[in-house]
Amino acid sequence: MTKDELIKRIQSYEWTDFECKKAQRDVPKDAYSTVSAFANTQGGWLLFGVSEANGLLEISGVEPSAFDHMQDAFLTTLRSGQKLNHVINAQPHVYELDGKRLLAFYIPESERHQKPVYLNGNPRDSYIRRGARDERMTTNELQRFLRDATQQAWDGVAVTDFPVESSIDRETLSWYQTQFTRRNPEQREITDPVEFLLEWNFMVHQAGKPVLTRAAILLFGVDRCVRALLPRPVLDYQRIDARFENWSADERWHDRMVFEENLFKTWRGLVAKYSRVAEHPFKIDPATMRRNDDPPDYVAFREAAINLLIHQDYGDQYRKASLKWFIDRFVFWNPGDAFATTAQLLESNEKEIRNPLIVNAFRRIGLSDQAGTGIRAIMRNWHELGRRTPEIDNDKAGKSFQLVLCQELLVTQPADITGQVTGQVTGQVEAWVFPVLSACLEPKKSSEIQEITAIKHRETFQRNYLDFMLDEGLLARTIPEKPRSRLQRYQTTVQGKALLEQTCRTRDRFGVIH
Repeated sequence: MTKDELIKRIQSYEWTDFECKKAQRDVPKDAYSTVSAFANTQGGWLLFGVSEANGLLEISGVEPSAFDHMQDAFLTTLRSGQKLNHVINAQPHVYELDGKRLLAFYIPESERHQKPVYLNGNPRDSYIRRGARDERMTTNELQRFLRDATQQAWDGVAVTDFPVESSIDRETLSWYQTQFTRRNPEQREITDPVEFLLEWNFMVHQAGKPVLTRAAILLFGVDRCVRALLPRPVLDYQRIDARFENWSADERWHDRMVFEENLFKTWRGLVAKYSRVAEHPFKIDPATMRRNDDPPDYVAFREAAINLLIHQDYGDQYRKASLKWFIDRFVFWNPGDAFATTAQLLESNEKEIRNPLIVNAFRRIGLSDQAGTGIRAIMRNWHELGRRTPEIDNDKAGKSFQLVLCQELLVTQPADITGQVTGQVTGQVEAWVFPVLSACLEPKKSSEIQEITAIKHRETFQRNYLDFMLDEGLLARTIPEKPRSRLQRYQTTVQGKALLEQTCRTRDRFGVIH
């Protein structure tokens, strides 16, 4: 973090990755709960020498006589493995602002197998970061972290209560074997069900006998066995014939199907739903469950839906995955976060995955993109359609993953507008920008702007929408010297007005922008 970046953060407020402590003479005790929270969530900056008064952050500084002692004591404690159950390799930094010295430490996110990071030898003293708060984990949250920390994947565990003869759905397995042979002609064809399951690790030997794994039940099991292994639905599909911003959770869906069957039957049922109401109607090959053509909208939907089926935390017995299909967007929600960060998900390299047997089963028959490229494929195909960038919320504190595919188109301005107006705003301006600029010709509260954008998640709105318009100089605070004032409003700048005026002139010349 540069000095300018630090100044900007101090002028703003504490949040998920930024925590300040007055800490002028000693390391405060609650600093370690923040370390636990950052390490268990997505990492963050911990500052000593910054206090809070009346909702504003103020530079108080660390006393010169205590500076070395505080730094040494804090780093020694983090590396001792005594106060916390794992060594924390914090990155120390020193800043001088207003003639005062600040101590800053970047606390990295810990590896999956090291979580939860807890205090005083007590796993119940584990914290996660939500907003600007360090929250002690609930029992269910702690169980999710402990489950993800195990070396053996959940789907590879053997289950002895499910005899092969009565637990495997023969039609599903036969269908899969056919697809596998077609897709992998170089592999030896195995027609015997037990031999096939053993060959591809869906069964393991235990005490000299072949035993099914959890993956085998979820992928190929008969309905009753799937329900016995997973006492909650695989997926809750809802079609809601309303725009997202006009819908309330109290309102009834227009079509719903709760899937409580194996994953391949669930996928086939989901494709049947999609094919009937897709923007571009199509037919699926009943043998392969694939289309003859792969347009971008179908590829993006396929990857997102299969991502939901193969990466969810099936060890979570309470929360079910959901797919809500609105008029203007798809919302895919999973129990279980991605082990990678959001930035890493957009890279092409392979990632650590929660359910390797399940993931590879889908990939071997071409029902998922090649390893490490699923999210990239979704982004690429959605971009080809000219639609708004998909929204990803990889919630490492809440152990969940949400992907939103908005069907609204990006609004593309003629090339000369950007240079004439700002020199900064990109050539593609998303549709929500213009109603915000128009509304903020009169000062508006943050909550009013959030309502205009129809973004319900406050942090997503703050980081991706409001901060974007402030950074681009399209909006300005009415009380810039007090960013967190309860009287704060936001108003369209001269630059924002120029963009708005150019848009109006473009409409006059070219008609309504699409």
